[in-house]
Formats: sequence, C-alpha cells, structure tokens
Amino acid sequence: MRSDIVPGAVFPDYELPDHTAKRLKLSELQEQHPMVLVLSRGGYCPKDRRQHEGLVQLHREIEVGYCRLVTISTDNITETNEYRSGVGAHWPFLSDAGRIVQKDLDIAEYTDPLHNPMIPHVIVLEPGLVIYKIYNGYWFFGQEMPPGLGHHNARSQSGVAARSEGTLLSVRQNVRPNSWGAGLGKIWSLAV
Repeated sequence: MRSDIVPGAVFPDYELPDHTAKRLKLSELQEQHPMVLVLSRGGYCPKDRRQHEGLVQLHREIEVGYCRLVTISTDNITETNEYRSGVGAHWPFLSDAGRIVQKDLDIAEYTDPLHNPMIPHVIVLEPGLVIYKIYNGYWFFGQEMPPGLGHHNARSQSGVAARSEGTLLSVRQNVRPNSWGAGLGKIWSLAV
C-alpha cells in the first residue's frame, strides 16, 4: 500500500464504472456518510465470495446506520455484475478492470499473475473520504473483518468499525514481488 494511505489522510476519489456501467466517483457514493470500502480480488475468488456473502448479512445494519458500503474489484463489468448478483448484494460494485486502483495504491497481488488481482483490503472512511482504519490482507485466513463486518463487535463508533482486536495475517511489507519470484522466505507475517 502506498505510504501516504494512512488513517487521517484523504483517500483518492476514484471514478470507476459500477455494475451497470455507470461511472461514479467514490465521493458521489459516500455523500456525507461514513463508508466501508472493500477492495476485492474478484468474483473468481472463493474467499472473497464468502466474505461478500457475510457482508450481505451485515448490509442492512450498515444501511440503517447511515453508512455506505462499496466494493471495488478488478473484474470487468460483466464479471462485476455476476459477482454482485451471485452473492446477493444490493450495494454498488465498481469495476476496475484497468487496474487503476491496484496500480495507484501499489497493491498488486503478485502471487496470482493469471487474474492479476489486488491485495484485498477493507478501508473504513469517515465523511469526506478521510481514512479511519485500514484492514489489510486475506481476512479469510485470520484477518479479522472490521468490527461490524464480522459479527458481534460491530457497532462501536458511528455504525462503522472502530477497533481491531485479535490475530491477523498480512503480507509483510519488506517482501516485494521480485523476492516472491525468487522464492525468498515466507510472505506471511503474524501480528497480534
């Protein structure tokens, strides 16, 4: 992740086509509300599909808490629409088939050259696209979902995630794509 993408900074106001091919800016979708932004590997990934099935359950609570939920994936528009419909979601899914977000944020997942996805993240944004919290990594393998995007530890501050607790797995910052290809070391680091 780019070094300037940190809590307190303003997240880039990307403009991407949604699942209906309508171009939308993140600020248009957020309006004056908090927003949970999910950067997804794509509909081909069973882990991300399972994560989104869980988000379907939480979306009603997010919505009545005056919070927005948006997913961005590297799928094309057809795949984005199929992904959204396939998990039963009712929030906007944005298509980043050109890898604009992936490249700009420096979050290319170099372990999957076939799909060329981005490393999954969940970013909680305060009004004005101000970054509140960044959850990095593969949530399915131990990364806690933001409170409220998991289960019971939800509603702590303003209807959006407020704290992270427990164990998480993430890609180590010091392992770069060229190190992966050379087979140098493990990429997983365990943080408590």
